[in-house]
Amino acid sequence: MGFIEAIILGLIQGLTEFLPISSSAHLRIAGTFLPGAVDPGATFTAITQIGTELAVILYFRKDIARIIGRWFRHFGTSKGSHAVAIPKDDPDVRLGWLIIIGTIPIVIVGFLLQDTIRSTFRSLWLIAIVLIVFGVILGLADYFGRKVKPLEQLTFRDGILIGLAQILSLVPGVSRSGATMSAGLGLGYTRPAAARYGFLLAIPAVFGSGLYELVHSFGEPEGAYGYPETLLATVVAFGVGYAVIAFLMRYIEKRSFLPFVIYRILLGVALIVLLSLGIIQPL
Repeated sequence: MGFIEAIILGLIQGLTEFLPISSSAHLRIAGTFLPGAVDPGATFTAITQIGTELAVILYFRKDIARIIGRWFRHFGTSKGSHAVAIPKDDPDVRLGWLIIIGTIPIVIVGFLLQDTIRSTFRSLWLIAIVLIVFGVILGLADYFGRKVKPLEQLTFRDGILIGLAQILSLVPGVSRSGATMSAGLGLGYTRPAAARYGFLLAIPAVFGSGLYELVHSFGEPEGAYGYPETLLATVVAFGVGYAVIAFLMRYIEKRSFLPFVIYRILLGVALIVLLSLGIIQPL
């Protein structure tokens, strides 16, 4: 496959990674309609997600630096140091621990289900159903959630529950941001709080997955896209992803997720129709 297709997929990755509509599902669907009708594959998807996570780091760089700094300082100070130790119940310290603890479930499950993720989870039938079902779940969470808790009130219980919800994103069509934001909204957090924690929580998981796939791709037969094409797609995803984060964080301050819910349902229904008519193949 060529650079034009890689650019298209990079654009799709950047546009859909942070919106609750599933970037992995869109990459899988797009591969069906591009020349050759080739699934970009789980490896390509995981590596290009590194680009969008770099956008997260750049956008939330002040938050990340503050959380890391205060997390290390809560362990105490050495003799003679004038730095003040941060209390263990500090919101940033708690958030640092929750990002670490909340990442563990998806790392374990992702490692154990590698083969399933590369095969069964790539079925367009499954993706279509999941798009609809989790679109409805997002809509219900957004409508009925109290949306009153700021991120500073995130508890260990809630943080871990949102981390468990992130596991669902291993299935294309669920959406990492959709799963974590649905959980956050269901637990009573504001849209910006749920989104911010979900984005920060994704950083170690996505980087770990992307680097793992990158290392294990060395020496293996080249897939649909080689390293130059994958790198180009990753760079494009970074630039577009940064713009999408900025848009989404402004959008959810005052607006609901209803447009994304409707889009997910319509896309899922369209996929089911195309599959039923034999216009596209599930795998």
